[in-house]
Amino acid sequence: MTARTVLTDLVDQAFEKNEFPKAAREKAVICLADFLSCAIEAADLPWSRQSLALATGRAGECAIIGEAGGFVAEDAAFANAVRGHGLVREDMHAGSLSHMGVVIWPVLLALAGEAADLATRPLDAAIAGYEIGGRVGRVLMTPEMARLFRPTGLIGPLSGTLAGALLLGLDRETTVNALALAINSAGGLNEWPHSGADDMYFHPGFASRNALTALRLARLGAHGSASAIDGVAGLFAAFGRQKAPSEIVLYPEGDCEIMAVFNKEVPACNFAQSPCQAALAAAQQIGEGDSIKTIHLSTYDAALNYPGCNYRGPFETPLQAKMSIFFGMGAAVARGEIAEANYALLDDPRIAELIGMTTVSISDELNSAFPARQGARVRIETAAGAVIEEALDDIRSASPALVRERLSKVAKGRLGAGQAGDLDGAIDHLSRGGNDAASLAAVAKLAAAHAGEGVP
Repeated sequence: MTARTVLTDLVDQAFEKNEFPKAAREKAVICLADFLSCAIEAADLPWSRQSLALATGRAGECAIIGEAGGFVAEDAAFANAVRGHGLVREDMHAGSLSHMGVVIWPVLLALAGEAADLATRPLDAAIAGYEIGGRVGRVLMTPEMARLFRPTGLIGPLSGTLAGALLLGLDRETTVNALALAINSAGGLNEWPHSGADDMYFHPGFASRNALTALRLARLGAHGSASAIDGVAGLFAAFGRQKAPSEIVLYPEGDCEIMAVFNKEVPACNFAQSPCQAALAAAQQIGEGDSIKTIHLSTYDAALNYPGCNYRGPFETPLQAKMSIFFGMGAAVARGEIAEANYALLDDPRIAELIGMTTVSISDELNSAFPARQGARVRIETAAGAVIEEALDDIRSASPALVRERLSKVAKGRLGAGQAGDLDGAIDHLSRGGNDAASLAAVAKLAAAHAGEGVP
C-alpha cells in the first residue's frame, strides 16, 4: 500500500466527493462556454495555426475547435489548449494565479472524444480539477515564485490530470500514479513577458498533452512518486523552495474553488482588468472640450510585481500590450472602449502620451483585499481643473449572459448559424443535467467545423 502523503490525501478527498451544488455545475458549463468562445475566436492567430500544423496528418477521433477533421487526442488537446489561451481572455483563479480551464477542458474534450461511452460525469471531473489546482496553488504560488515560473504551467498538470482520471473512472492507485507523473511535467518560465515572445500561449498545451501522457502511463502500470508534492525534492521544495503543508483540504465547508474562478471581460492580463475598467469609467465622465492632464492609479503589490504588468513600453507585440496595465489603461481611454483591437495599436502616439501621464501607488486597502478581491482606484485630473475619481472594489467579470453571447457570435461567424445554434443547444443540455461523456463529446464535435463549411 502507498504511504500516506499530501498527494494520496488529495486523491482520497477527491474520490470522497460525489455530489456538487447546482451552482458549481452551472459555473462549470459557463467556463466551458468561455473556453470554446476564446478558442474559436483565436483559431486563426499564428500560435493556433502553428499548433494545428503539428496535428495535421495524424487522424483520430478528437476534435480541434473550429477546424474540420479528426485528430489524435494528444494533438487535439495541445491545439485546443493553445487556442483557448490565444486571446489572453481565458478564465482566471486569482488565489493560484492560474488559468486552469485552458488545461482542464482540452483534456476532458479529448478523452470524451476518444470514449463517449464513459459512464462518468465530466462537469464533476472539471470541478475537481479546478479544486485541486486552486487549493494547491493557493499555498504553492507566491508573487516571488510567479516572477520566475508560470503558475498555469505548475498547476495545470495537476488540474488536468485529476479531471481526466475522474472522467476515465480510474482507481485510487492509478490516479495517484498519474498525478505524480504529471507533477514531474510541471514547468513554464515567466521570461516571455520581458521579451514579448510567444512562450506563454504554449504552456497550457504542454500541460494538457502531458496530463494525457501521465494518464496513459499510469493506466499501463507506470508508478510515480506519491511524495511528488511534499517530498524532499517534490513540487514545493523544487519550485517553491519551501516546505509543503502537512495537509491541503479540498472543498472546505463544502466550498468549491470553481466558484472563485472568474471569466474575463477584458482580453488582457488578469491584473490589467480592473485598472482598465476603472480608467474607462473615469474617462467617460470628462466634460466636452476638456482634456486629461494626469492619471493616477492605486493598485496592489501583486499586480505591479507580476512580470510585464508594470511595463510602459516600447511595445513590440500585442502580448506585451496585453500584459501591461499602463497600455491597457491608455488604450481604453484613447479609444473609449476595451476591445481586442486596442492591443494592435502598439505605436499609437496618443496611447504613449497617456502612459506618460500615468502615475501609480500601492494601496494598503487593496493589498489586504487581494486575492479575494482585485480592486483599482483611478484619479484623473483634467486641464480645466476637474478631478474625476473612479473606484472598483473588484474586477467586473463577464456575466454568464455575456459569455454565451460571445460564444454565439463567434460560432456563427466560423461554423455557420445552424451549427452555432446546435452548439448552443448542446451546451444547454449539459447545463440542464446532461452531465455525461457523450454530451461533452457532442459539444466538441459541434465546436469543430465540418469539412468545406464554416472555416474561411
